[in-house]
Amino acid sequence: MRKWREMFRISQVEVSRNMGVSPSVISDYEKGRRTPGSMFIKRFVESLLSIDENRGWIVVKKLAKSMNIHLDSIEDMCEFEKPIHVTEFIKLVKGELLTPSDYGKVIYGYTVLDSIKTILSLTGNEFYQIMGMTSERALIFTRVTAGRSPMVAVRTSPLKPAAVVLHGPRKVDELAIKLAELEKIPLILSLHRTVRDIIRSLRIICEKT
Repeated sequence: MRKWREMFRISQVEVSRNMGVSPSVISDYEKGRRTPGSMFIKRFVESLLSIDENRGWIVVKKLAKSMNIHLDSIEDMCEFEKPIHVTEFIKLVKGELLTPSDYGKVIYGYTVLDSIKTILSLTGNEFYQIMGMTSERALIFTRVTAGRSPMVAVRTSPLKPAAVVLHGPRKVDELAIKLAELEKIPLILSLHRTVRDIIRSLRIICEKT
C-alpha cells in the first residue's frame, strides 16, 4: 500500500481524508500491524485514483505513457469484484443482442472506448494491450457509425473480449454481426441515449461489487 501511495505522491493524511478513516489506520496497514481486506484495498485504490483524477490524472497519464496507451481513447473502465452474466450486462447497457446467442459469456469488467480515436490513433500493438487488459471483459465502443471497424479490430486481435457493445449506429453493418458470430462474441447494440447514461448505469454495478 505504501509503495502505491508514494507512487501517486499522496500523503497518508490525504488518502485517509478521502477514504473517511483515520491516518493511523493507513499507517497500521502499511506497517503490517493490521491486514487489510479486499474491500478496503478496493477503496484504497479508488481513493488514489480519485485524488489523481482531481489533479488531472498526472500519475495515471505517466503510467499509460510508459505502457504506450492513449488515455484519450478510454472514456471509462471498471473491473467487477464478482463477474456478472452477459444477460444482466445487456440490461445494464439497455442493449439489444444482435448475435444469435450470448454464448453463455460472463463479464468481469468493461472498458468504454471512443471508437474514432481508437481506430485512428492506436497502433495494432496498443490495441492489443487494451485487449489484454480487457480479456473476459466487455469492450464498449462509442461514436460508432456502422460497427464494422471495431469488429475488424477485434477480429484481428489475438485476445478477444467477452462481449462487444456498440453505441451510436442506427443500423449495424451485417459484416460486423457476422464477424461477431465467427468469433462467438456477443454483439450488443446499446439503446441508451448518451454515453454518459451507459457509464452511469454501469457505475451502479461497479459500486455494488
